[in-house]
Amino acid sequence: MSSQANKGACLNLAKETRCMTCSLSALCLPLSLNLEDIDQLDRIIKRRQPLKKGDHLFRQGDHFDSVYAVRSGSLKNYIMTNDGEEQITNFHLPSELVGLDGVDCSSYPVSSKALETTTVCEIPYSRLQSLAQELPDLRNQIFSSMSKEIRDDKQMMLLLSKKNAEERVATFLANLSSRFKRRGYSPYTFRLPMSRNEIGNYLGLAVETVSRVFTRFQSLQVIAVNGKEVHITDRQQLHEIAGVTECEADQPNKLVAS
Repeated sequence: MSSQANKGACLNLAKETRCMTCSLSALCLPLSLNLEDIDQLDRIIKRRQPLKKGDHLFRQGDHFDSVYAVRSGSLKNYIMTNDGEEQITNFHLPSELVGLDGVDCSSYPVSSKALETTTVCEIPYSRLQSLAQELPDLRNQIFSSMSKEIRDDKQMMLLLSKKNAEERVATFLANLSSRFKRRGYSPYTFRLPMSRNEIGNYLGLAVETVSRVFTRFQSLQVIAVNGKEVHITDRQQLHEIAGVTECEADQPNKLVAS
């Protein structure tokens, strides 16, 4: 490709990744921000090269200096236990912020790895803090995201301590369905970017148990599975198994683990 073509491609990429032209802006940004405020935010955001599957966005113990907004793809957050085993703590989808749990210390407490080809917007935290002082709506959005992480942690503790295997898997699928619906995608048919082993790790279940629950849900005609593609055939029954109403499931941030 010629240098002129390369320059044109970079200009197009920059245009496509501006907040004002990003299809996820309504999910990432306070609705009340005006064009001038969004332009200020645009100026501090860094556009990262896409991560390939298995690439790390950051590693546990790395110096904390930025938070990230997922533009496409997906990430998993995990920690290494004292036994040297990986424990998944979160999955992140487009429009969700990653790295907020490093705000109160100088390093990231978890690692974040791409589950597939993933693009992110990097937001240097020191500059975000300064801008948030000028833009109260942006500051409130940051506080809201932090509050959501705290609430998700509590919901996850409840999930692991009180729910059985079927309820955990149903809650996980209902949560994904709700998150895809919020992004304008079908809440009934979606692709799982994570493996069943990773689902089991996250939910505190053996991979065999996850597979057995998926099989049972198919026999009950709650879901249909084709490889990594899941089709929810009875969303109401899925919510009943999960122990939530459909209204609760579709409210933003209501279920565990974003």
